[in-house]
Amino acid sequence: MTNKRKIFEELTADNRSEQTSVVSSLINQGRNKSRRAIQLWLSCLFFLVLSMILVGGLTRLNDAGLSITEWAPVVGAIPPLDIDSWQREFERYQQIDEWRIQNQWMSLTDFKVIYWWEWGHRQLGRVIGVVWLVGLIWFWAKKQIPTGWTPRLLLLGALGGLQGLIGWWMVASGLTQGHGILDVASYRLAIHLGLAFLILGYLWWCILRLNRLESELLKAHQYKEPRSLLGANILMGVAFLQVLIGALVAGIDAGQSYTDWPLIGGQIFPPNAFFLDPIIRNFFESPGLVQFMHRIGGYVLVIVCCIVWLMSRSSAHSQTRRLFGITLLIGTLQAGIGVLTVIHGAALPLAILHQFIAIVVWISILQARFMTTYPKPTSVRQS
Repeated sequence: MTNKRKIFEELTADNRSEQTSVVSSLINQGRNKSRRAIQLWLSCLFFLVLSMILVGGLTRLNDAGLSITEWAPVVGAIPPLDIDSWQREFERYQQIDEWRIQNQWMSLTDFKVIYWWEWGHRQLGRVIGVVWLVGLIWFWAKKQIPTGWTPRLLLLGALGGLQGLIGWWMVASGLTQGHGILDVASYRLAIHLGLAFLILGYLWWCILRLNRLESELLKAHQYKEPRSLLGANILMGVAFLQVLIGALVAGIDAGQSYTDWPLIGGQIFPPNAFFLDPIIRNFFESPGLVQFMHRIGGYVLVIVCCIVWLMSRSSAHSQTRRLFGITLLIGTLQAGIGVLTVIHGAALPLAILHQFIAIVVWISILQARFMTTYPKPTSVRQS
C-alpha cells in the first residue's frame, strides 16, 4: 500500500519531473487531437481538389467548358429547371463561335450533356469553397487552430477564390462572336491548371506538417539534406513545367495531331512547327511544336528523376531513399502512359489516366521533398 503524501510535503526533483511529464503529455494530447481534426478537414479538401482537377480534365476533353456562357457564383448553382430555362441557356450558347462553326448539329438534348459537365465542374468548385469556409469558421470558433496556422488557412481560401476568377477569365477567352475561336486560350488553361496543382500541393504540404508536432519538425529541420533537397527542388520545377505544357497540349487538342512515336510526323522535329505569326504564338498554339515540347519534357523529367534518385542514394535516411525510388518508378510509368496516349490519339480513358498519374507524380515529389526537409530519425540497422 502506497504511503499518503502529507499536505505540506515538499516535492522532490523526481516528483516535479513526473508531474511535468504528465502535464506535457496532456497538453500534447490536446494539441494532437486538434491537429488531427484539421488534418482530416484538409484531407477532405485535398480529395475534393483532386476530383476537381479530374472533372476539369474530362470537361475539357468533352468540349463542355463553353456551354455555360455566364459567370454567376451564387445563382449559377441552380441549373435550368424547366424547358423554357433550358431553351434560354441553349440560345445563349448558340451565339458563340463554338456553336456556329463546330456544333450546329447539336440538339437541345445534346447541349444538356455538355451543360451538365460544366455545371458539375463549377458546382464542385462551390462545394470546395463551402467546405473550406465552414471548416475555418468551426475551428476558429472552437479555438482549435494551432499557433501560426490561421494565415496559412486564410491563404488557402484566397488561392481558391483566385482560382475561381482565373477559371472565368479562361472561359471568357472562348466566348467570342465572329472571331472564329472554338476553345479557350491555351495559356489561360495552363495558368488555371497550374494553380490547381499548386493548391493541391499546398494542401498536401499542410497535411504532412500537421502529421508531426512543430517541435519535432523544428528538430528534424536541423538534419535536412541540402544535396537531396536541391534535387527535389529541381525535380519539382521540371514536373510543374511539364504540367503547364500538358495543359497547352489539352488546350489546342495537340495530342491528336501526331500519333506516331518515337518520331513525330515521321521526323525528329515536327513539320510546319512554326507557321504562326508572331513566332511566339507557335509555342502556345502550334499543335506539332506544343506536342514536341511535351514529349521532350517527359524525357527530361524521367532523366532528372534518375539523377535525383542516384543523388538520394547517399542519404543516411532510408525513407528518403525509398521515396525518391518510388518517384522514379511513378515518373517512368507516367512516361509510358504518355506514349500510349499519343499513339491512341489522346483517347479519353488514356488521357484522363495520364492526368491522374501526373497528380500522383506531383504528390510523390512533394512527399520526397518533405522527408528531405524534415527527415525522420533512422536507426543504424535501418541505415
